[in-house]
Amino acid sequence: MTDEAFENVVLLRGIPVDTFLEAMGMFANAMGNDCTYCHASSAPLDRSAFAVATPRLQRARQMIVMMNAINKTYFGGEPRVTCFTCHSGNQSPRSDPNLALQYSTPVEDPNVRDFPTDPTVSADQVFDRYLQVLGGTERLNGISSFVAEGTYAGFDTSFAMVPVQIFAKAPDQHTTLVHMSGGDSVRTYDGRNGWMAGPFTPLPLLTLSAGNLDRARLEAMLWFPSGIRQAFSEWRVGRAVLGDQEVMVVQGIDAGEPVVNLSFDESGLLVRLVRWTQTPVGAVPTQIDYADYREVAGVQVPFRRTVTQTYMQMSIELSEVQPNVEVDAARFAKPAPAPRP
Repeated sequence: MTDEAFENVVLLRGIPVDTFLEAMGMFANAMGNDCTYCHASSAPLDRSAFAVATPRLQRARQMIVMMNAINKTYFGGEPRVTCFTCHSGNQSPRSDPNLALQYSTPVEDPNVRDFPTDPTVSADQVFDRYLQVLGGTERLNGISSFVAEGTYAGFDTSFAMVPVQIFAKAPDQHTTLVHMSGGDSVRTYDGRNGWMAGPFTPLPLLTLSAGNLDRARLEAMLWFPSGIRQAFSEWRVGRAVLGDQEVMVVQGIDAGEPVVNLSFDESGLLVRLVRWTQTPVGAVPTQIDYADYREVAGVQVPFRRTVTQTYMQMSIELSEVQPNVEVDAARFAKPAPAPRP
């Protein structure tokens, strides 16, 4: 938890560290800046400097108190007002009307959680087409594992490409192993639990929780997507524009849990997954884009994945994917804490 792992945490105590990072990402996204806007400029090279109570950090605490008071007073405690509500990517909230915004072409956000339902299309129709385009249920069920190699680039490598390996085993086990210059970084989901460990993770071993854990579950399931429609108890369908193409958005719903949006292009392939994590400062999305589908053993596999979060971005380009390779169960075990560089 935050108060066990970090110093000088005042308002966001008693929450999992990965949820805390999502909250930090909310601040960065809402302000249109990075962590050093509020934290000490030396923090990226000196982790202890994140605990320094800078004037902006103290102001941020005041803003959290104000936001919570608004939600408690007017919305029954529901997180209807967030940092982004007022800042919208700006360091200071605007108080003047923006005529250019009013009369310009509206920009549609394909990642919204609340959208009109299309009654002419069912989730089963979208999923049936998706599985057929991938190669058909029989071929998909004939694959029990994947081992893949390629390159990884992200914030933690300064976007330099480094080797990556992926291990996946049906129905929902998944490990990504990134070979960085400062040591290996691993992200593992064993079918129930998930972890991250590496030289640049906030802790030597980080346990995934809430939306991050469910995102790991969905990532693992999508290597073997025949059972994807069982991932949520309820689905609804709408339409959105992603880039320059219309997509069908299938939203998974479980009572009391954040939703997931799956976007399918005109061909029927999955092109985006968005999963939200509920934090003390609002719901924060993680976006995974899938592209460059290629045939492997008769089924279509996306060779490019881009993960975008409010506090990081990374991409994986696969060069080789081998199906039905025996994978040692140890690949999906809880990783050892990573040594610090």
